[in-house]
Amino acid sequence: MPIYQKIGFVPDKRHVVSRMQNGLLLQEELVGTQGFSGLSSLVYHLYPPTEVLRKGDSYSVAPKIAKKDSLDAMSFNGFNIQAESDYIKSRKILFVNSALQIGLMAPINSMEYFFKNADADEIHFVHKGEGTLFSIYGELNFKYGDYIVIPRGTVYKIEFKTKDNLILLVESFNPVFSPQRYRNDFGQFLEHSPFCERDYVLPQNLKTIDETGEFDIFIKKKNFIYPYIYNHHPFDAVGWDGYVYPYVFSIFNFEPITGRIHMPPPVHQTFESSNFVICSFVPRLYDYHPQAIPAPYHHSNIDSDELLYYVDGDFMSRNNIHKGQITLHPGGIPHGPHPGAIERSIGQKETKELAVMIDPFQPVMITEEAIQIEVKDYYSSWLNNITAN
Repeated sequence: MPIYQKIGFVPDKRHVVSRMQNGLLLQEELVGTQGFSGLSSLVYHLYPPTEVLRKGDSYSVAPKIAKKDSLDAMSFNGFNIQAESDYIKSRKILFVNSALQIGLMAPINSMEYFFKNADADEIHFVHKGEGTLFSIYGELNFKYGDYIVIPRGTVYKIEFKTKDNLILLVESFNPVFSPQRYRNDFGQFLEHSPFCERDYVLPQNLKTIDETGEFDIFIKKKNFIYPYIYNHHPFDAVGWDGYVYPYVFSIFNFEPITGRIHMPPPVHQTFESSNFVICSFVPRLYDYHPQAIPAPYHHSNIDSDELLYYVDGDFMSRNNIHKGQITLHPGGIPHGPHPGAIERSIGQKETKELAVMIDPFQPVMITEEAIQIEVKDYYSSWLNNITAN
């Protein structure tokens, strides 16, 4: 998301002496990805961000794989995911490949520590709950329907306003961007884009916290958690500028692209990485050709798996689908509307569905956590005389 931001005190020149009024020399930290050639932000700390008091013992949070290879169409009941008091324990990974991990979180309590993902950009889709994400870049309020994008390396802490929270989690091992085809050569969103810069909620209310003590930061790296205790509060920045920071985008600000006949899924694209895309299905008018079939046509998943997370409304191409349900249609076999869906869609004027689709370009492995919430025999639900529950 290449939108330049500058918050707080930022010197006129990079990498030169800059002091507080009391003479304290500010400490620069360049936060970036893809070496020194990708997006970055320059953060100005009161203290060096390297002062570690001590370290705890690392422990594994690697997901346990139940199916390395599968060609089954499967479904999972996300509302059955186990809620946890602790934020890290609440992160239940369901699907894995070399490019990303996809899971659900149902944290009950706010975080008592700080967290940093050193491996992956994180995208949180908020299905239930609301709260505030705090980071060195400022504060971000979030609510139902929000995507929260957190760049790798961001130290953050979340305070939830509710106990009943449910979040769809995507961890991407490659940087996540808005779709390139929606931006011009200068990074500005084009007029045909389904969203623009005004739709993004950016960090605000930067507070410089000057505290010395013991501050727990749990760092995730290669599916291990490394407990670090730092000497100064991690949110000691007096200012920053650049292009790397967490932000919020509401699915309700996605403006659907429609046509006379059925539009393919890429018109719903919201995010992209080198190995997957994320699309948002939102309420929209149906196709307006007099003989249009609003239901999607059957299509073969050859190049990617398709994961669909159902948020709200009546998803017109599926039977017996509920909020929080996830469907997995693997690459290699065709899929399409359930029996009766095509006929039901003819003549309809609009849909009020809300869903998030993730298309990984490499097959996903299925974890034991996913198997625990599986809806059995979903693969057979296209038979006219059988309905999967």
